[in-house]
Amino acid sequence: MADVKPDIITKYFPDLTAKQLDQFTQLFELYSYWNAQINVISRKDIEELYERHVLHSLGIAMVCKFKAGESVLDVGTGGGFPGIPLAILFPDTQFQLVDSIGKKIKVVKEVASALGLENLQADHLRAEQVKGKFNFVVSRAVTRLGEFYPWIQGKFKKESINAIPNGILYLKGGDLAEEIKESKLKAELYPLSAYFEEDFFETKFVVYVPQ
Repeated sequence: MADVKPDIITKYFPDLTAKQLDQFTQLFELYSYWNAQINVISRKDIEELYERHVLHSLGIAMVCKFKAGESVLDVGTGGGFPGIPLAILFPDTQFQLVDSIGKKIKVVKEVASALGLENLQADHLRAEQVKGKFNFVVSRAVTRLGEFYPWIQGKFKKESINAIPNGILYLKGGDLAEEIKESKLKAELYPLSAYFEEDFFETKFVVYVPQ
């Protein structure tokens, strides 16, 4: 039986408040329950929830600390990754999570409601249908970067208040050189192996595309 406590989260984020720790702790039970009804995480992966889904999502936080008042769009959120872990970690940042599959958004809404996440809204929308502008767009390996970019082009606020300029923070794995070249985007790669020591992160990156 894998360890289903959020110890791996507190290992890298030791300064969580009691409320945040409680919210992270609840994730395993919530996703176990909802995943049995609506499959949003591979069944064999559920016991690795904290490493492969929650901590992986928080890799974005190692590259960018979202600030109070910023807004973040999570495109193709699936069951709520990376948006839900990031919304727990950054309670003063506003998150909008969208997915084109309604039953996945149902899970996101149920989990967010159970956690009392007031800084998160979830919508059954395609990225192109989203109104409004954001400081950052986050996503986890929805499609190739060149296909992803047109969906969210023009959805960025002009004013930037962060340590890094507004842009895309995209979780991706593998050899990305060809994909980045094909996209014609100016991208920076942050290897998650620089932040997390577990083997799972050896080939994982945050791809940052400033706007």
